[in-house]
Amino acid sequence: MAEYQILRPPPRRHRAAWLVSALVVLAVAIPAGAFVAGRHSKGPGHTAQAPGGGTTTTTGAKALAIVSTVPATGATNVPSDQVVTVVLSSPVVGASVMATFTPPVAGSWTKVGPASLSFRATAPFTPTSTETLVIPAGASGPRGAGGAVLAAPTTITFTVAQASTERLQQLLAQLNYLPVSFTPAGPLTSPIESATAQAGNFAWRWPDTPSSLTSLWTEGSENVITKGAVMQFESQHGLTVDGLVGTRTWSALLSDTSTGKVDADPYTYVYVSKQLPEALTLFENGAPQLVNVPVNTGAPGADTADGTFPVFEHVTSSRMKGTNPDGSTYDDPNVPWASYFNGGDALHGFVRASYGSPQSNGCVEMAIQDAAKVWPLTPIGTLVTVVGPPS
Repeated sequence: MAEYQILRPPPRRHRAAWLVSALVVLAVAIPAGAFVAGRHSKGPGHTAQAPGGGTTTTTGAKALAIVSTVPATGATNVPSDQVVTVVLSSPVVGASVMATFTPPVAGSWTKVGPASLSFRATAPFTPTSTETLVIPAGASGPRGAGGAVLAAPTTITFTVAQASTERLQQLLAQLNYLPVSFTPAGPLTSPIESATAQAGNFAWRWPDTPSSLTSLWTEGSENVITKGAVMQFESQHGLTVDGLVGTRTWSALLSDTSTGKVDADPYTYVYVSKQLPEALTLFENGAPQLVNVPVNTGAPGADTADGTFPVFEHVTSSRMKGTNPDGSTYDDPNVPWASYFNGGDALHGFVRASYGSPQSNGCVEMAIQDAAKVWPLTPIGTLVTVVGPPS
């Protein structure tokens, strides 16, 4: 180790020369770079300016990490009103920089504990959807109380549960797609509950609704009335018509409910009797609109099946071909006013010498002028009930 001599000032008359000698000694003794005029060192935990204007955390700042999330990534059957929570490894200073969801959901992040952040939505997660949340790293993400940030982004995905049939029926009823209405017991406690079944009552919209239709309804259970209403809703919204309520259908239902967009079309229903003379009656908003329209159902060997079916295809003209019960074939290229309701069976117009008896290959035929009246009132989703003669 170098030894340094203590410099004592000489008498006043020699002090100028002494100062020069002292400066020379100091220049030799102090290592280069040990002191820089105009700067000071920072203690542990301070944040220093990094190249390019960003910030770096010094060794005194503890790294930030995500400890857990609710729901966990990969979770299924997550409720549509789920509150999403992220727990971090150390206290954080706020939640304003947290990312949003894909598909987007309205809401905001709040701090609910020293190291916990929660997303409180103002709208439900769409039933059957798969949500993705990317929690960003760096300055765009959560920040620890000591300045620490996440080193890398974290991705969380989860699948939202299917909503109940009860809630589906409630929304369809409120939007006028069902022959029943729904009156809730009170207002929603929160918009986040929009996809959750509410307390309330169903009632038939028209007092004279035929029993052949009312007998098909069951509250809270899947039934053909509900399926037909879903198909009509899908058709009106340009969705795939399959009667299955997936993400896009739920999204449209919730959107229409929030904006009050109801179905403006009348509710129609078709009843076909195979009791001779065979006839069709069309009901509009519960009342008979077209009564005792003569029809032909399937001849022996090509019987028109009994049951209730929703119209799934609705065209002004259709090519029909196949094999008759006697083995001969047919090919009719322009059958007018066709509403298909059960496989290849359709309501349509056809030229016959007479109507009112089994003559078709399974369809419900009627005079062309009658079919032209029936067709506009039997859009996709319209229920068609076929009933055979009593034994």
